[in-house]
Formats: sequence, C-alpha cells, structure tokens
Amino acid sequence: MSTPLPPRLLAFDLDGTLILEAGLVVPEATRAALKRLKRAGVKTAIITGRDQPPPGVLDAAQPEAVATSNGGRIDIGGELHQELRFSESELSAVLAHQLGEARVIAFTSRAVYIDVPPGLPAPVWLSRREHHPLSEVPVHEVIKVGFYHPEVGRWRDTLRGEYGHLVYTGAQDPYPEFLTVTPAGADKGAALSVIAEQLGIPMPQVMVFGDSDNDEAMFAVAGRAVQVGRLPLLERYAHARVEGPEVLGAYLHALADELEAEGRAPRKPQMQR
Repeated sequence: MSTPLPPRLLAFDLDGTLILEAGLVVPEATRAALKRLKRAGVKTAIITGRDQPPPGVLDAAQPEAVATSNGGRIDIGGELHQELRFSESELSAVLAHQLGEARVIAFTSRAVYIDVPPGLPAPVWLSRREHHPLSEVPVHEVIKVGFYHPEVGRWRDTLRGEYGHLVYTGAQDPYPEFLTVTPAGADKGAALSVIAEQLGIPMPQVMVFGDSDNDEAMFAVAGRAVQVGRLPLLERYAHARVEGPEVLGAYLHALADELEAEGRAPRKPQMQR
C-alpha cells in the first residue's frame, strides 16, 4: 500500500466536528493545533450546513475558503465564488409541504424567513439574526430550506418523486426530525471539489472532517476522511476516527507533529545526471 501524501488542505464541518453541536467557539486545543498547521503551510476550509459560521470559528480556523448552506454558497479568499438558488417553481414545490404543524425556515444570503406554527418554539439563535415571516420570502434569492417535523422523511420522499435533482440531507440519523433541501449541485462534495480546484490542491492531498449525513458527499471525494463520532453511515469512508470535537485537537496536534517532523527531516541529495 502506498504512503498517503501529506495533506495540503483540511476541510471541516462545524457542528459536532470542529465545534460542539450548536456551539460558537473552537476548543482551545483545536485552535492551537490549527495555528501550528497553518504555520506548516496547510490550508483550511469550512464546509457547513449553517448559512453563517460564527465569527469565533473564522478567527480560529483562518480559512482560505468557506462553503455554507451545505455548499450552496462558496467564498474563496473572502470573495463570493458561487451561490446556487432555487428556481421559482422549485421553491414553490418545496414550500408546499404536507407536514401540517411544521417549522419551516428559508435562508437567503441576507436574512432568514420563518414559519413557526402556534405552540411550537422558535430556534434560540433567531434572536441574533435578521428574520422575517416566511410569507415575505424573496422567491429568487433562497439558497436553503429547512423543515422541523417528526415526519420530514415522508415529505423528502414525496419531493424526490418529481424533484430528484434537488439535494436532501437529514431526515435520518443523527437528525431524523430535520430535513434540509438545497438546489441541485449544492452539496458538500461538490463544494469541496470547487474549493480544491480553485486553491490548486489535488484531491489526494485533501483531508476532511465530519460527523453527519450531509458530510457523506465530501467524504466520498476527499483523499482522506476523518470521522468525528460514530455515525454508521460514514464508517465505510473513514480512514480514521475521533470521538468528538473535545478531542479533535489532540488528533490535529499529532498531525502537526508529523508535518513538522517531515519539515525538519534532511532531504535526500538528488542524483546528479
């Protein structure tokens, strides 16, 4: 078996991977390891289902690229590279759900639009965001729609019958009551491919970290995949596994040790021709 090439790009999911679920900050050990890896010349990317990464995460990771909304929006070097949106007919079909008392959130690059039926709680993070009623959503700007309901799997299967080209994540472990729908091409694997190409890094030298079903697409295309947690869906792709965000820092420090040792090792003299 050939020795894997040293990674030049590390791509991280956020919730349950780089940070605790619904967290806002990167653990200190992970933050310190990321600094060492950056000094060793390794680039980083954030690829998340969130529509906005927390500022503290960006400060810790110093990413060259950020893909949000499961890859629907990609920023590279601080500049917008790609933003995929639903067509009017696609969005109309997605929002015409048959779930009864579901909580529905549509995301644009500027704000969120939410429908919370009476008696259901609004998400706690909503108070920190610009938000409006779902009825006011600008139909040509939506990049992601999320549903919260015990039967979201049924709605996913119904939509797939006519709109199989859209991307569906969730509605299974670890999020059986949450479904995300994004436009065609808006998945983490496609986003990772775009980012690696734009940064000039071959996929065998890309290492990804994730814990959830929406990470499967990037696990399938990356050179190396590190599973965080124990989701069975990801096990067949994983080259390594860590238990959770709390111990990811130790893994990254060990990786930094390897890269620093390689950098200190004397180079073999080239054969004169």
